[in-house]
Amino acid sequence: MGRIENLKNLKQNDIYDLLVIGGGATGCGVALDAASRGLKVALVEKNDFSEGTSSRSTKLVHGGVRYLEMAVKKLDRVQYNLVRDGLHERGLLLKNARHLSNRLSLVTPLYKWIDVPYVFAGLKFYDVLSGKQNIGHSRLLSRKEALRRFPGLKSEGLKAGVLYYDGQFHDARMALALALTAAEQGAVISNHVAVSGIIKEDNKVSGAQLTDSLTGDSWTIKARGVINATGPFVDQIRMMDDPDAAKILTASTGIHIILDKRFAPPDTGLMIPETEDGRVLFVLPWEDHAIVGTTDEPAEITEHPKPLESEIEYLLRHVTRYFNLSVKKTDIKAVWSGLRPLVSDPKAADTARLARDHVIVDSPDGLLTIAGGKWTTYRKMALDTVDHAIKVFNLTPPRTTCQTEHLAILGSAAYREDGDQVLIEKYGFEPDVAAYLNRTYGDQADKVAELTLQGYAARLVDHHPVLEAEIVFAARHELAERAIDVLARRMPLALLDTEASKSVLPRVLEIMAKELGWDEQRRQEEQLWTEERLSEAL
Repeated sequence: MGRIENLKNLKQNDIYDLLVIGGGATGCGVALDAASRGLKVALVEKNDFSEGTSSRSTKLVHGGVRYLEMAVKKLDRVQYNLVRDGLHERGLLLKNARHLSNRLSLVTPLYKWIDVPYVFAGLKFYDVLSGKQNIGHSRLLSRKEALRRFPGLKSEGLKAGVLYYDGQFHDARMALALALTAAEQGAVISNHVAVSGIIKEDNKVSGAQLTDSLTGDSWTIKARGVINATGPFVDQIRMMDDPDAAKILTASTGIHIILDKRFAPPDTGLMIPETEDGRVLFVLPWEDHAIVGTTDEPAEITEHPKPLESEIEYLLRHVTRYFNLSVKKTDIKAVWSGLRPLVSDPKAADTARLARDHVIVDSPDGLLTIAGGKWTTYRKMALDTVDHAIKVFNLTPPRTTCQTEHLAILGSAAYREDGDQVLIEKYGFEPDVAAYLNRTYGDQADKVAELTLQGYAARLVDHHPVLEAEIVFAARHELAERAIDVLARRMPLALLDTEASKSVLPRVLEIMAKELGWDEQRRQEEQLWTEERLSEAL
């Protein structure tokens, strides 16, 4: 179902069971959970799906090693439960989105003998907590083996290493797949539609004023329950409901830099357990490149946070400290920044405490807000939110229990690990292109491949596996409405190589203009907007 039909459905006078505001990990997860139970659901996102925080993660599906350390040191049951839930959900995500996720081995280098038993014991406990969802057993590595696993490691002073396992995934496409799976389950979804006001009847929230972010058209939508799942922007929506509502959220910013693949072996990541200021740092292989992150600095809540020079220097300094390789600013191929929402639980005795887990807040007039949490536990957050919504909004879904524990996400149901070989034999793709299409689209890859037979077989960039066919597919089947939707979220090019993205922009605009019927003015506006996004590191 395309945008025109989705907007038509949103403009009808029907009353939805739930209106979900926010198209990131949480909002898409809530929409899928509710729709799969048989509820009538509408999902709106003012920008693109996962345009904000949800596409700017470290790409790890994890329980949280640093949370486990805090749980043990401080005997903190909240942190312990967060790790336990995260490890359980990690296993489910790896099974339900097989094409978008994979197991990743990570090496933790140790430069002090005293750290060896401490770190090894902690990571073994991490294994134990995963229970039946365990994806690999941690083990000690000799100095020699640690260097073999991660050849770029600085050898001077290295005593040993610990090998452990976590998951890795493509966050932007995961959010999109959740939204499209929700649509398959009956939800009406639309990106680039903003909530511009909250509607009430008898002093109770009964819907919202919606505004098309692309055309400016406005209309109202009614719902028995409204769920605010807007991540860093939850307080903005809460204040539409109650201008005097106390803020529950602050934010920090975290950046990531992308380096050439020589900085990380293709099958192993690096976890630096403690930096100069006590943070955890990762160097990971991702999409044939190396991703380094992240930082943690207090930040204002803005649409497109800009990376700070001090943050970039921080990451480069630590990469140089742990690598034998020389890393310079000119080695950086892309930089992007995301907001990390930190939530104060208004029900907690100590309201100044920032919750690492998610928090559900009901307003006096009936707006339900879900905030906090992390990508790995999106499904658990959605489950808790929908369970709560059913109670407070007196809903009667055909299926009262959560359906998503074993629900395959779009692209995963018939996914084959050897699907790349099928694509090579059927379409003659080069190996890197076939592998990329298989892991990006899963059992939908054939639909993209068919478009290469219609004149869109060319690579967008010689040294990247992305194809022109993906632009057409994104516009026709994946609700891409802007060039940056394609470059940064339907494909990963803008997150991997800023200069390459700038170079192919004219061709992306040409294809999208044809597919979406843009006139010359719209095309020029789109070019300026995309150039601005790329120049500001997204």
